[in-house]
Amino acid sequence: MTVTWQVPVRDRTPSLVVTPAIVGHRGASGHRPEHTLEAYRTAIRMGVDDIEIDLVSTKDGVLVARHESELSGTTDVTDHLEFASRRDTRRIDDHLVTGWFTEDFTLAELKTLTARERLPATRPDNTAYNGREGIATLTEILAMVHAESMRRGRSVGVMIELKHAAYFDSIGLPLDDPLLAALRRHDLDRPWARISLMSFESGILRRLALRTKLPIIQLLETGASHAELCTPAGLASIDEYADGIGPHKSLVLPRDNRGAIGEPSSLVRDAHRLWLTVHVWTVRAENRFLPSNLRRGTAPDAPGDMAGEVRALLDVGVDGVITDHPERAVTAARELDI
Repeated sequence: MTVTWQVPVRDRTPSLVVTPAIVGHRGASGHRPEHTLEAYRTAIRMGVDDIEIDLVSTKDGVLVARHESELSGTTDVTDHLEFASRRDTRRIDDHLVTGWFTEDFTLAELKTLTARERLPATRPDNTAYNGREGIATLTEILAMVHAESMRRGRSVGVMIELKHAAYFDSIGLPLDDPLLAALRRHDLDRPWARISLMSFESGILRRLALRTKLPIIQLLETGASHAELCTPAGLASIDEYADGIGPHKSLVLPRDNRGAIGEPSSLVRDAHRLWLTVHVWTVRAENRFLPSNLRRGTAPDAPGDMAGEVRALLDVGVDGVITDHPERAVTAARELDI
């Protein structure tokens, strides 16, 4: 007998916000190379409430959008023979990484590179956009978001993740100073601004909590490093400096030994008791990223029932869903009349 695993149907638990947010992860990175201006614009066209961007620093202290400071996975740096000698190996966030790094390039040098799809085997259609755009600065992104908000008559938010913060501190390129300077130039370092500041590292978040009134979000990953923070006592410590948490989706909807989701953890409930918002990451449409009871067929890169995962997360009461495929998440949320 074949058993089909389904997500349990449950009454919706209310979130802390009137309308839970759909957030474009690095833009609409299921449709365009991540962290390009067109990826962000595509997400906005699809109806997201916010876009999520990751920031690292250049050699001359300019913040640019990359998921990590290593460049070879998302740009054409390997095609630039003039930069061949800059290939290096270094320890970042307790991992040895080999490649080319933003902190070894001035902004002018980075602007000679173009963006490429990070997952070409999984998302081959995105490779058609390789080479069309360069690396965007924080200033360029803020200007684009303002223009798109004006064009569409609605305010689009920006969730900013600061990457490798302690590492950049150690090499004399702290991220918080240029971040706050850029936000102030755009008159966005204000409580009413649609800006949130995120990191996996509590050190920089504690610094920012003393320097700005913008919402602070502590990101949480699976594994031992953040296990304590997911407990009621850990959440209470986060509440000392942050306004919300950003857990990996499996911390909210754990998977069983079949890889299926079922009953939720208590994390959302425990966070909400402290008035901490919960934005989960990262929801993706391909089977390889979905729980086993929401996959469709056996092809790992075929689309599965991503809408089912979005509905399950919203049913638990999360306050935001960060996704590579915003159009599917927006549709799923609308079907729930959210």
